Amino acid sequence: MKIKLAWIGKTKAKEPAIQALTDEYLKRLSHYADVDGVALKDESAVLALAAQGRFKLVLLDSRGKQLSSEELAAFLDREQIAAIPLLFVIGGSDGFTETACKHAAFTLSLGKMTLPHELARVVLVEQLYRAFTILKRHPYHLGH
Repeated sequence: MKIKLAWIGKTKAKEPAIQALTDEYLKRLSHYADVDGVALKDESAVLALAAQGRFKLVLLDSRGKQLSSEELAAFLDREQIAAIPLLFVIGGSDGFTETACKHAAFTLSLGKMTLPHELARVVLVEQLYRAFTILKRHPYHLGH
């Protein structure tokens, strides 16, 4: 399965821990999927990437559907069968425009709480890793 994670904007230089955690979970996730992460300048770059790579666009937005870790695993399991690469995108501080929302195949929420975008990135990549460990019955996920 091919997964690309994208976020709008660069990680602030004073936040090296965010980049370190992102890299660590991308490395772990690479055992289960062909995955990479990329910072993009703006929403138009996201839409261009989605079209160019023929990705199924998954936007992260507070108005999206909340899934448990097990439900995210089931989502990924279904998407593996479809064999269309997934592009998960964390937007900028203003969120996504209606245009981007119309292009999205799915909108995912990490919960009702507001998270800084850099932290949302770490949560997303960890949850993707967790979902694959659930599917592979790896002991990482204990379910509590």
